[in-house]
Amino acid sequence: MTGKTVAILAGNPALSALLTMVLAGDTRLRVRPFEGERELVSYMGIAPLDMLVIDFDREDRPAYEIVEAIRLNPSLVSRDLPVIGLTRAITPPMREQTISAGIDEVLVKPMSPRHLLQRVQARLLHRSVVGLLGSGYRGPERRDRVPFRQPDIRPARRSTDNVVPLFPDRRQREAEPLH
Repeated sequence: MTGKTVAILAGNPALSALLTMVLAGDTRLRVRPFEGERELVSYMGIAPLDMLVIDFDREDRPAYEIVEAIRLNPSLVSRDLPVIGLTRAITPPMREQTISAGIDEVLVKPMSPRHLLQRVQARLLHRSVVGLLGSGYRGPERRDRVPFRQPDIRPARRSTDNVVPLFPDRRQREAEPLH
């Protein structure tokens, strides 16, 4: 993962500066913040990028439209790059637009900038990109998904729980037949 270039297109200069600072803390990353879509696309026309971090809460063109335009523009050097989106809330239409555009992952704000750094590092390490160029479908591959099992009604006890049950579970006693 040496020498990877990450572009940032954030909703405001403060967020852009913060994300740039955190990602630049990894000396293997070259971080390029952009003020707008025009600057980003111009840069991508002459130099390759390894990842794009884009904010859905921007005032200009929606993030999914920008990513779709990048994926479909044959004049760009690296149009099949992984994309991480940032947003305040995920709505059902946004979820569909994200899948359609081929955005790999969406992180909900506020989030720890360190979490973003970890996600960027993981994406670059595995270099997994959702969707294939020219296939028409830009969403995640779902043919080989494992079917979900029905959830248990009772919550499972996790090792991270800090609640210790003081009394036995009455639901189990009610289910036992009386002799």
